[in-house]
Amino acid sequence: MSVACASCPVRDSAACSVLSEDERSDLAKAGRTVTLEKGETLFAAGDADPVCATLVTGAMKVTSFDREGEERIMALIHPSGFIGELFQPFAHHDVVALTDCRLCLFSRSSMELALERHPALAMALLRRSQDDLHAARELLELTGKQDAQTRLAGLLLSMARAASDSPCHPAGRFDLALSRGEMAQMIGVTIETVSRRMSRFEKDGLIARNGARGIELVDPARLAALVGVGLQGVRPASSPVRGSDTLRPAPQ
Repeated sequence: MSVACASCPVRDSAACSVLSEDERSDLAKAGRTVTLEKGETLFAAGDADPVCATLVTGAMKVTSFDREGEERIMALIHPSGFIGELFQPFAHHDVVALTDCRLCLFSRSSMELALERHPALAMALLRRSQDDLHAARELLELTGKQDAQTRLAGLLLSMARAASDSPCHPAGRFDLALSRGEMAQMIGVTIETVSRRMSRFEKDGLIARNGARGIELVDPARLAALVGVGLQGVRPASSPVRGSDTLRPAPQ
């Protein structure tokens, strides 16, 4: 199946948006549209010559496993996100569908050739790599915080920013791609702590839950205050944080 650029919902936000129509058409000839069901793996650690892709719909996770066989979620991928480990002989992580997903898929060699032909595309992917690195550092900083509600508030804001159509503010409503267990694993707390904190956020008027997965940020400014940053990265005046939960150590 050819890549349907004209009707692509992320055509204005994906890395390929920097290309002209003719350049995008040439790139599309090298790619194809694929679908993955929830739980399917795009590629796994150790795979030689892994593919590259742009996520069109759905959500995915980048994971690794420690020596005890416990999964560690390293990053989340949302629509318009780029997936791939360019210029590497093999994949270093697993990439797994958290929901049913649709992707624009390319062989690594064809994507590397496209980067050589189109410097604007290479620059766009470099910027995205920097953003991904910044997000990974934010996650490391978040797991180092000693209050459970601070960790959870930060994770919710991170997912809301990823789901937003604007870089200036988080999405007001979004669906949780992670289970309670996966959220707990990401921020180094127990599943019970996640459930208690989510209930407390809802009771305090910070969020509202819509069905099994839907989340509405009722008061994103207060969530940001719990984390210690403003909605656009401006640190607000300090405010007291009520309550705490017993934490298990964050993954090392």
